[in-house]
Formats: sequence, structure tokens, C-alpha cells
Amino acid sequence: MYCRFPVGRTPWSAAGPLAGLLSFLLLSDCARQPAATGVERIAILRFENLGGGVSEDWMGRAFSEVITAELAGAPGVYAIPSSRMHGLDRVLGPRPVSAPGVSAERTLAIASSATRVGYGEYSVRGGWLASRLAIENPQTGKMTKVVSATAAAGDVIAAASQLARQISSRAAPYPTHSVPALKAYVVAEESATPAVTAQHLIQAIAADPDFGPPYRLLAQLKAQQQDRAAAESVLGQALARARAMPPAERARLELEAADLGGDFAARKNALAALVGLEPNDPTVWRSLADSCMNRREYQQAEQAFHKLLQVEPEDVDALNQLGYAAAFEGSFDAALSALRRYQALRPAEANPLDSQGDVNLLAGRLRQAESFYLQAARKEPNFEGGGDLWKAAMARLMSGDVTGADALAQRYMEAREAAKDPVVEYRKAEWSWVSGRRKAAWKRLETFARGAENGPLRDVASRACAQLAVWSLVLGDRAGAQQVAQKANLLAGPASAGAAMVARFLTEAPASSSEWSVRAERLFPNASEDSIKEFALVYALLLGKEFQPASLLLKKLYDSTSPAADQGLPVMLAWTCLETGRAKDAAPLLLLNPIPSISGVSLFAPFYFPRIYYLRGLVAEKEGKPGEARAHYQLFRQLSGPDPLVWGEEQRASRSQ
Repeated sequence: MYCRFPVGRTPWSAAGPLAGLLSFLLLSDCARQPAATGVERIAILRFENLGGGVSEDWMGRAFSEVITAELAGAPGVYAIPSSRMHGLDRVLGPRPVSAPGVSAERTLAIASSATRVGYGEYSVRGGWLASRLAIENPQTGKMTKVVSATAAAGDVIAAASQLARQISSRAAPYPTHSVPALKAYVVAEESATPAVTAQHLIQAIAADPDFGPPYRLLAQLKAQQQDRAAAESVLGQALARARAMPPAERARLELEAADLGGDFAARKNALAALVGLEPNDPTVWRSLADSCMNRREYQQAEQAFHKLLQVEPEDVDALNQLGYAAAFEGSFDAALSALRRYQALRPAEANPLDSQGDVNLLAGRLRQAESFYLQAARKEPNFEGGGDLWKAAMARLMSGDVTGADALAQRYMEAREAAKDPVVEYRKAEWSWVSGRRKAAWKRLETFARGAENGPLRDVASRACAQLAVWSLVLGDRAGAQQVAQKANLLAGPASAGAAMVARFLTEAPASSSEWSVRAERLFPNASEDSIKEFALVYALLLGKEFQPASLLLKKLYDSTSPAADQGLPVMLAWTCLETGRAKDAAPLLLLNPIPSISGVSLFAPFYFPRIYYLRGLVAEKEGKPGEARAHYQLFRQLSGPDPLVWGEEQRASRSQ
């Protein structure tokens, strides 16, 4: 399933020496080679206090914190942070964070793919701190290494550092020598309330102002409390002292600041620094891969996922996303290879089959796509609400076989009826529209909306009216669109308010591009509405045939919006390129088929489907390929139906036959 994320290769454009380092790290490894498995994934669990005093209990977390941090950049080792392990609490059930790891964290470690698990114990007696760490292979249950260390009572940093260096001679020093700072920090990590956590973090910073981790944790806490100004202030204080901190800690602070400020370039530089300093941390490689995917830098995303899989070769989510990265980059065989590995690891699941369907559909192998979607539907009939039957029908429709597609769509509708889906009639109307029967679709959806407006489906009725408004506009009926848009707003609830507002906006009287911009600012004044405002403005400009300003806005959205946010962006951008005389820019944007949504037809799908075929016809015509152009025009006319659209493509396509 297409989870996070189009076409074209965007050049690697990170600025400065960090970009060169990142490119070297990525390209030094052949992206198509099998993943290496030489990295040990070690989880150091909370140590157990064998002494008599509970006042030393905090050292249990301190030992694991220091050892894990010191091993972070060591070659051949990935030390799994306790925060990552406890992130599984919501799946496996909560574990008391202050309990000894031998009893509370072993299951979390194994679930985190640890290949080695460290169990520690310590005691304070006679002015000395004695500690011992045993490393177990969880697959065999055998201890592979036992190390010990002694330090002055209370000097947990010295004792933990000795243990870390016995695991790896390349262990790095912990970023503070202040035991009071460390104590306040680990107590904050295990505190039960935000107020107590903040109090101890402030104490940690006061004890050592050059200790980076408490700044990061405090900034995250403030951000979670929606106090962005306080979070920025905390990070600003930390960055002012960053020169005194280790390079990896500086990079983490810069990453936090970039995330908070939405600065993609700074985020990429920080991630580039981190993968150079801690090349075995899969979470950093995942962040880098996701960032590249969201910026359509697919080749770099593919390479980053390969790096991640060297550390965690059985990470099925990474294999799945690697498949999409390779497909969007144009490497379809490599994409399918990654997804077959995913399927081998999860043979009982439907998602690997669904993803292979998506890759084949992107590549234009429509019958293969349909086959994989149907296999997924057989494997798990209720997977994603039976959406694979819908996707199979769409794949057949894209081939031009409307009769065969109707049969598959009927199977989907029957499955939804058997599941007591209350919006089956809505789905049937969507199918009628997308398969070229537009007047029938309009009447069916209007009937559904009228019957649903006074019951529990009032919100859905509002969305249906918004959909009817868009369809009416596309068919050139602005007056009819205004009527149903007004009704959409009258019926709107929390789930449909955004769609109703956009419908109302689009049905306003025709205007210049500058006037549409003023209207958008007036209707969507809040910064939180910027995204919906920009998309609404794009649709208004396209309806008004204001292609030049629409193209500028679409390019901005295309460059800054995740591909998963709107499958139609590249098609609409290509449309404006063609209308403004830039056919060469349009061609690469039209190479891949848009992946059908499992939830049905997008509210604004008429802006890009089946328009993609008309645009492909124009490109082929301009490239001197009349036969290919005719085939695209024919498919466009077949899926558009006999009803005229406001843009008049049917007439132009007909004249080109």
C-alpha cells in the first residue's frame, strides 16, 4: 500500500560540505546490492540495583543511557535507545520505566530487532560503585560477553564508560562529566508528569549548560504542549553553546530546530551530519529517506533505505517504501525485487501484493497490476475496506476495458453491501463518474445526498454536495454548482467543513487571478489553512483558465508537498506547462499512472483524471507520434463520456482523430 509519499529525478541539491559527505556515504554503496548484515543491534537494558539503598536506583537508567550514547557512533554497532524500545509500549503493553530491564525490557528489546541484549547490575558499597554487564544472544540464549567495572561511589559515568569501552574500543565519551546533570536528566526521563519532567530538565541544564540532551527533551516537551515560542527559546539557548558540545549532539539540536521551524534545507544538512557521525543508526537513515521521498528525491531515498536495511534487514516497512522509491525513480524491477523480499517475510499479509500492484500500475503494466490487486483481495478480503477490488477495477478501466472494469467494480460494491457499508450508493455514483457516465453519476449522488441529509450521514451528505458542486463546475454549470455548494455548507460538520468551504469558494463569480488570490486570503485567513487555501486557489485558477499563475502555484506545491498528499499534482502541473508552451517540462510529469485511492475517487479527481490521457495525447502529438496521440485521445474520450467539460478537451481530442 502506498503509505507516505511523481515522477522524475530531482538532482541532489543539499548545500555545503555536508551534502558532499552525504553523497559519498550514499553512493559508496551500490544501491542494488543485497543488504549486509554485519551490524550488531544491541539493547542495553536498565541496570538492576543490587545494593541496599533506593537512593541509587536512578543509576539503573543512567548506566543504560551512558553506554547506549557512547556506542552510538561505534563501527559495527547500533545501540538501540530505550526511548525507541519503550515506543513499543502502546503495542506490547506498558512497562514500568523504572523497573530493572531484565524483567521489564527484554521483550521490548527483542521486538526492536536486537541481536544482542545487555543485562546489567550494580551496587554501592564501601565507597565504591561496582558494576557488571552480561551480553546475551537472544536467539540462542547464551551469554557472549561479560564485562565489569569499578569506580568511586556515585561516579556512574566513569563506571558506564569503562563498560562501553569493553564492548567497543571506539566508544565515544558521554556528552557530560557532571553526575548531577546526568542524574537530573535520567530522573526527568522516568518522571510521570510533564511538570516534574520539566523541573528536572531545567536542573540538568543548570548543572551543565553544555549538556545537550536535556535541552532537546525540554524543547520536545514544550512543543508537545503547543508552546512553540518556549521550544524555540530552549533550542536557541542550546545552539548558542553548541560549539562546546560533541558534533553529533550539535547535529541533533540543529535537526530539532529545523523540524520545529519547518526548514527543510537545515533538516537535510543535520541528517547528513548525523549519518556521517552515526552511520549505523537506522532511525536517522529512515528520517533521511522519508525527507527525500517527501521532496521527490527518489534515488537518494532509495539509497538511504538500503542503508537502513543493512542495519535492520527485516524491516518490512523500509522494504515497502524502498519499493515505492525505486518505482518513482523509474527502477521498476528493483522495486518489485524489494517488494518480493517483503512478501517473503510476510507471506500471510495482503499489503506486499497490494504494493506490487501499485508498482505495476505506475509502470503501465495494467493487467499485472490488476492481478496483484485481486491476489491481495483474495488474501485478505477486508484489507483496507476491500479497497483492492476497487483498485483492480480502476486498473482495468485505465486499459480502456470499461465492461470488464464494470464487472470488477460490481464485485467491489457487492462486498461493500455485504459489509453493511452505509455509503455504497455514494461509491456507485463515483464509479459512474470516473467511468464516463457523468449525468447518471450526478443524479445518483444527488439522490444519495437528499436521502442522507437528515440522518446520521449528514456529514457525508455535505461532502456529497461539495462533490456535486465540483462536478457541476467541470460540466460548465456554475449556477447549479452554487446551489449545491450552499447546501454543502448548510449541512457541513467537522468532517466535511473543509470540502464545503472549498466548494463555496470555487462557485464564486469568475474573476481575475489577483481577485481570486484576494478571495482566498479572505476565506482562509489562518496560517493553519495555508495548504487548503493554496489548493483551492489552484482549482479556481484552472477553472478560470488562468494557467500561468496556476503553474507558478502548482510548481510551489509540487516542490513542497508530499506526493502522498495529492496524486493529481504532477498531472495538473503538466497541464499548465502544456497550456503555457512548455511541452518538454510536461512530458516527464505524465510518465507514471496515478495510484487509485483505496477510499474511492478524490473530490477533485476531475482536475486530473481522465485528463492525464488527453495531456499525454498532446505531448505525443508535439513529439511527432500521431498513432500514440490517437490512442491517448481515444481513451480520454472513452472515460470522459458524452457530456461536455468546461475546458472543451473532448472537442479538441475529436478534431485530432
